[in-house]
Amino acid sequence: MNTTESQLRELKLCGMANSLSARLKEAASHQLAFDEFLKLLTQDEKLHREQKRYESRYKKASFKGHKTLDNYDFSFNPKIKQSMITELSTCGFIKEKSPVLIVGPCGTGKSHIAQAIGHCALQQGFTVLCTTQSKLSDELQSAKALNNYPRKIKTLAKIDLLIIDDFGLKPLRCPEDENLHELIAERYEQSSTIITSNLALEEWQQAFANQLLGVATIDRLQHNAYHLVLEGNSYRSKINKQQTTKKNK
Repeated sequence: MNTTESQLRELKLCGMANSLSARLKEAASHQLAFDEFLKLLTQDEKLHREQKRYESRYKKASFKGHKTLDNYDFSFNPKIKQSMITELSTCGFIKEKSPVLIVGPCGTGKSHIAQAIGHCALQQGFTVLCTTQSKLSDELQSAKALNNYPRKIKTLAKIDLLIIDDFGLKPLRCPEDENLHELIAERYEQSSTIITSNLALEEWQQAFANQLLGVATIDRLQHNAYHLVLEGNSYRSKINKQQTTKKNK
């Protein structure tokens, strides 16, 4: 068996190799036919490869923490449209190649919801990248400095779901606004983008140094987009108050 297991690993059939011993015992105890035994082994290999692909996609997604819908406190803000978030978690918007725009005050859960939807997308086999406006701007500028800008834009354009967090937190200076416009234009109707922002949608144009460029970029983002507006108090403020109360007891 050790020889067989080694050969399976040499053939990069690690899923089969990992479960070989257990499957042999199962086959003996249940008197499985050879084709049944082989079917179980191939299923193990398939699941192993799916898990490895998921782990690779998860690593590339660059999530901050483990923010999912399961650990989001919907009870904190009853005004949140849970039905819409549940619908977005099915990732139909990715198949539609539609944007999702999430706006609201600080601490209302924009980043959490965006990443939670990203987790759902990963589980359904989509590629995801989670970043911030500032980090994305820095990476695009760096790509220009290294004469790698066209390739960078092309790579980002191919990602099924791009999550851009904290849009408008810092004003987009030239050529940051040009870079963002080019990326959004490249992804327009080709792939899905989630944008989170503290700014109301009517204030987004203020984030652009070039107002005309801002109009063109926002127009593409709003076309066929899902709009999720979060209202209410900051969840982080609630946590801070609870921690302060505990310390004072």
